[in-house]
Amino acid sequence: MSTLKPETRAKLRAVSTATLATALYKRGFRNQVIQGVAPLHPLKESMVGEAYTLRYMPAREDLNGLAVFRDRGHPQRKAVEECPPGAVLVMDSRKDARAASAGGILVTRLMQRGVEGVITDGGFRDSAEIATLAIPAFHQRPSAPTNLTLHQAIAINEPIGCGDAPVFPGDVIVGDNDGVIVIPAHLADEVAAEATEMTAFEDFVTEMVREGRSILGLYPATDEQTLVDFATWRKAKGR
Repeated sequence: MSTLKPETRAKLRAVSTATLATALYKRGFRNQVIQGVAPLHPLKESMVGEAYTLRYMPAREDLNGLAVFRDRGHPQRKAVEECPPGAVLVMDSRKDARAASAGGILVTRLMQRGVEGVITDGGFRDSAEIATLAIPAFHQRPSAPTNLTLHQAIAINEPIGCGDAPVFPGDVIVGDNDGVIVIPAHLADEVAAEATEMTAFEDFVTEMVREGRSILGLYPATDEQTLVDFATWRKAKGR
């Protein structure tokens, strides 16, 4: 069952992964960005959901023939059918895009089930098709060969590494057009609240810079007048 509060999800949709990365860095977290992945199509709003994980290992040929897909308990097929609505399926493909982590049919099934998004640090086959779907999908690059050639699906919903980031089941995943970040579950509420405040200040700073103001004393706010001006701006903007 999801523990992500609706108000926290809404706040995270309205902030950038860049701002979230800074909020996490302030708490000592340096490696929460999933490196090397990008969305298959531009996102109109951020992807936000709790992590449901699938881990691949190097395939052993005698255990990874096409017949394994006939098994309804196959971890890849099971993950697609069991990933909860509103969650994000995160796949550890060992940063290896030489074989696909999934394809258009499986991603379509995730979309139809109401899954929030899907991420692999490997590649997708049918990437042009996936790019047309109404589900955020992040990967390293397109890849035609079936995952069976190199990857063996081995475990569901256990801690994984994806693009060098540690991902624990239930961690909060946020993805936008800059990339994907992983927020430890116990920090989601406070990080969302701080990022919302940071975003208000950054919007104020952006407006001031566009009006010709110097960043010195403004960003960071080392001049007392900056905080006075920010408070006035917030009142006027209802922020």
